Amino acid sequence: MFDAGIKLALTLSQIGVVMGVVLLTVAALTLLERKVLSWMQDRMGPMEVGPYGVLQPVADGLKLFFKEDIIPAGANRIMFSLAPILVLVPALIGFAVIPFGPDWTVEVLGVEFKPFVISDINVGVLYVLAFASIGAYGIILGGWSSNSKYSLLGGLRSAAQLISYELNVGLAIVGVLLLSGSLSLVTISEAQAGGFWHWYAFDPLPFPQFVAFVVFLIASVAETNRVPFDLPEAESELVAGFFTEYSGMRFAFFFLAEYANMILVSCMSTVLFFGGWHAPVPFLQAPGDFAWITGIFWFTVKVYGFLFLFFWLRATLPRLRYDQLMRFGWKVLLPIALGNVVVTSILAYIFPNS
Repeated sequence: MFDAGIKLALTLSQIGVVMGVVLLTVAALTLLERKVLSWMQDRMGPMEVGPYGVLQPVADGLKLFFKEDIIPAGANRIMFSLAPILVLVPALIGFAVIPFGPDWTVEVLGVEFKPFVISDINVGVLYVLAFASIGAYGIILGGWSSNSKYSLLGGLRSAAQLISYELNVGLAIVGVLLLSGSLSLVTISEAQAGGFWHWYAFDPLPFPQFVAFVVFLIASVAETNRVPFDLPEAESELVAGFFTEYSGMRFAFFFLAEYANMILVSCMSTVLFFGGWHAPVPFLQAPGDFAWITGIFWFTVKVYGFLFLFFWLRATLPRLRYDQLMRFGWKVLLPIALGNVVVTSILAYIFPNS
């Protein structure tokens, strides 16, 4: 009983640390995105709140917290209130299976504990995909329950987009699963140790998964409703899409979920294709008991690199038309993803030990 209590306390503290880091990163991203976009467009960005605008996320949070929370007349009150939670919670609980550092087991007061992964389950990839798909229901319910034609159109668009591109995300991962022989994100990460030439995006034997990575990245951008795939919330057509009628903290939940999903996608890209916490070359990895320091450093660098790519895409590319979005998903990405699965399967069968 005592051991169970210690185990629970350690797990809860671990969850608290991870959620704290994720939410602080979300707050930082709201500022970093505006700063990066402004620099790319030769502007200053937020400069008023705090030195160089560094307190802008605090001002935004306070504004949303104290803003009036309005439920439109004619809206389904229960579903309208439930939808933002249904979007935010799946985005956050996906981090439970992400390995942020070495797969170490330490003893704390006689209880075994893994400090760098909350839960190492043997179906980690399926866990993330399953909960990511639940978030789509929140968007659809938010659009439908608002009793607004703009919100309903945004929700319907989002449903079609998520179904179309989620298929490509799953197929892009299949090649990695064939090479690693596991659905555990910890096992997949450990299999890429030894340098960047062992990362699945570049590993030449039996077949590099760089094409799969490109498909995964494009489909993930569509899954997170980011430019150029932000059709569900197209301001020029649908005001704000599925959250047109939301305000206050309910709007903040949608906002948090979008950035949390961006971080989760970046973590998944890092673990599946870019070696997770492993350094690009072995001599950049700290030895022995200090490996966790460089491990967390390299994991963070890779994740922030992918997050920067999200900002870069927003500053560079225009929004696709809806027919272009669907055609690209079904007629371009899907055949490429299927082709990668076929080629990887054949080569993995011919060269089983490579």
